[in-house]
Amino acid sequence: MKILVVDDEKVLVKGIKFNLEHEGYEVEGVYDGSSAVELARGGAFDLIIMDVMMPEIDGLEACMRIREFSDVPIIMLTAKGDDTDKLMGFDCGADDYMTKPFNILELKARVRALLKRAGGGVRQEAREEITIGALTLDQRQHVARRGGAVVDLTAKEYDLLELLMKHPRRVYSREMLMNIVWGYEYQGDFRTVDVHVRRIREKIEENPAEPEYILTKWGVGYYFKG
Repeated sequence: MKILVVDDEKVLVKGIKFNLEHEGYEVEGVYDGSSAVELARGGAFDLIIMDVMMPEIDGLEACMRIREFSDVPIIMLTAKGDDTDKLMGFDCGADDYMTKPFNILELKARVRALLKRAGGGVRQEAREEITIGALTLDQRQHVARRGGAVVDLTAKEYDLLELLMKHPRRVYSREMLMNIVWGYEYQGDFRTVDVHVRRIREKIEENPAEPEYILTKWGVGYYFKG
């Protein structure tokens, strides 16, 4: 499946591209509405993620132009959270709407839902359950179990554990984890990641001081032992 990401914030485009490519999608990024319309005209994309506020023509105008020749699913991104702005986006033909800052895991879930609704899908269907050692992650119910017993995780702890378990042995820096789990515009301290990792270890590890699952790559970040 091929996705077009449109935003004048190049760092944001790069981050979304990185995360979606990791899910098996082919992603192309551009930085203005005019380029988005021209690329969409070729019909090569299965979904478009597009910001509202952009140079040349904004996302709303670009969305209306694309709707003249294509029914490709479109997710609009904006820093505005007013319901009027959302209604304008839907009136222009958008299928979904997300307000910045957003959780990248939620964006990926919305991408999957829209592609499924449109008759597409990811190249590899996500497993409903991931089991590593005594730990099982139920992605359908959003719960983790250790030895069959439910682990009491907060929403952010679950999101962090899910990311690490889905990509075992992959090392993530604190910055990457902050960007992916908390959102690209989250203003918190990177130590937030350390605190959440410590709390997860206390809940899933036999001995948190000598973890078996979430390991530290000193000077780099964290990874899940596969």
